[in-house]
Amino acid sequence: MPKIGEAAGPSRDRAIVKEILKGNFPSFIKDLVPLTLTGIGSTGKKISVTLCVTPEYLAVGNDRDFIRVPLGLPAAAHLAMEMGYVLPTTKIVDAIYQQAAARVSPSPMNPTSQMTTTSYFVDHNRTIEKQLSEVRGSMHVLSAGHKKDLVLSNRLKSKPGSVAIYGWHRKNGKPIQPLSTVHGAEYADYSHGVRLISKMAYVDGRPVLLSEIMRDRELSQLISNEGPIEDIVALMQSYARIAAN
Repeated sequence: MPKIGEAAGPSRDRAIVKEILKGNFPSFIKDLVPLTLTGIGSTGKKISVTLCVTPEYLAVGNDRDFIRVPLGLPAAAHLAMEMGYVLPTTKIVDAIYQQAAARVSPSPMNPTSQMTTTSYFVDHNRTIEKQLSEVRGSMHVLSAGHKKDLVLSNRLKSKPGSVAIYGWHRKNGKPIQPLSTVHGAEYADYSHGVRLISKMAYVDGRPVLLSEIMRDRELSQLISNEGPIEDIVALMQSYARIAAN
């Protein structure tokens, strides 16, 4: 992080993406945790969808020395696709909070012009570590409550060039941040986090691509508050191309 200094925006994102693709990230990020959402199908039968999610937000460094790294949506989409993941929906973010073994309260910093700086990232990470150390027995358990999420949403299709942000749940389960597409795609501040979801999910134990579940009128209701989200792969690719350029 000192090497990055106070670089911001796409240049900082490129440096972080380069490090992570080289393998410079904590090993616990790869130890995915099952997340099961259930509902009732049109036939009246119970249906379950099990996702595999990272226990923590994306970070750079090793298991003993790491920093959670907010990214703009183009960089996050590029990195997720390169690693074989997708981003969550608002409903998945809610489920992660509900099922997390380690939950903490949001810890906002002063909303100044410095909130997008690397030093703010580092300071907030230090606060989060102190909070989690009091409630988390292992880095491998699902943790939540300490960041807002970059999410997939149909709003990104009606408002291209934006980032969709949601979450940062309080103890009562209500998020500070409702779904928002106010900021441009490359915006990232200290409160944002990148949670990764495996592109393969399981419907009643049967492996199904998450992209197929997202577009299915019935199954999508289990994992999306917006109903079907068509072609999430193409949606993520459209943002990943921004990072590539």
